[in-house]
Amino acid sequence: MIFSQILTLAAKEFRDRMRNRWVLAVALVFTVFSLVIAYFGAAQQGQIGLRSLEFTIASLVSLVIYLIPLIALLLGFDAIVGERERGSLDLLLALPISRLELLLGKYLGLAAALTLSTLAGFALVALLLYRQFGWPGLLPYGGFMFSSVLLGLSFLSLAVLVSVLARERTRASGMAIALWFFFVLVFDMLLLGGLVATGGRYGGDAFAYLLLLNPADVFRILNVFSLDDLRSLYGLDSIVPPALAKPWLMMLVMLGWIVAPLILARWRFRA
Repeated sequence: MIFSQILTLAAKEFRDRMRNRWVLAVALVFTVFSLVIAYFGAAQQGQIGLRSLEFTIASLVSLVIYLIPLIALLLGFDAIVGERERGSLDLLLALPISRLELLLGKYLGLAAALTLSTLAGFALVALLLYRQFGWPGLLPYGGFMFSSVLLGLSFLSLAVLVSVLARERTRASGMAIALWFFFVLVFDMLLLGGLVATGGRYGGDAFAYLLLLNPADVFRILNVFSLDDLRSLYGLDSIVPPALAKPWLMMLVMLGWIVAPLILARWRFRA
């Protein structure tokens, strides 16, 4: 594996996204939504402005869980299958590059575009928090932004896996949307429905560990346990055992969600 070739492919993929203004569009979307939610999130209680660091992060966590997975999936679902449909995949593989180099180059270029757009979109809120709370307020927000990037990269890995598995772009797009519905909307309802249906007799002890099967839930736990006030706000102290209530452990789980789909994609793409 030649890293210079991987970086060349990644740079080309990143330039393509910059050229079609994708990064700018997503950064603007993040900026508008984050400002509206952070500044006007308490308007229904008769208040506007940045009330507190905890309230701002809690509001933005909900935004990130819905928006970033969808953007990441739509960004990466055609990374490989799109090249196959255009007939350029065979041409790329005819060059002196391996399938692994092509896969990693595509992923790293898309990851750079997604990371840049995410950080740029949250930068203005970071500036407002710094002006109001100083460095003590900016440091937890920096951790939130970093975890948001990890969430996007995990769903981007899933998108690349879908792109390798699918034979058509239309099927890949359908699979990507289905993944978003499952992880963001359906997964938690299934867990809660199972607990309610069994009266809590089955699965109660394993409930917190089952949440690790969803990167969106891992992201939520990671940010909730980073600030003490958010723990009581979400009520996760009574659900998540102390063994899992460690930010560094949740960070490792999130990294696993980034690496595991890429390993599966490499295995399938090589076959």
